[in-house]
Amino acid sequence: MVTEKIKQLSEYQTKVDALKKAIASQLKSDLSSLHKKYGFETPLDLIKAIKASAGGKRPGPVAKAAATGGKKKRKRAKITPEMKQKLKGMVDAGKTGTVIAKALGISLPSVQNIKKELGLVKARKK
Repeated sequence: MVTEKIKQLSEYQTKVDALKKAIASQLKSDLSSLHKKYGFETPLDLIKAIKASAGGKRPGPVAKAAATGGKKKRKRAKITPEMKQKLKGMVDAGKTGTVIAKALGISLPSVQNIKKELGLVKARKK
């Protein structure tokens, strides 16, 4: 029973491989004549026309931002001594790192780095 199913599976795998080869061959022939179908002399002419219709250039930052839903890369925050003092006061007031980061407009890792710089973080036990 099992040997029959293994034999049948082997036959199916052979058929699948033959179908894959047939599809690859058909796809290759279809693509090789695609330029003629659309009235171009060579495949390169078709490629040039496609590039021209797409603008011919890779998308720049504006196009990339539009493609990602308009999200732009954040600008780097300028950390001032006043900001560090505000951060120290917020830590003393018991605010969390996430709350501090949002309030000051900086990233959470920046908050952690400043806390370490000001000695507000406990040392790790080894």
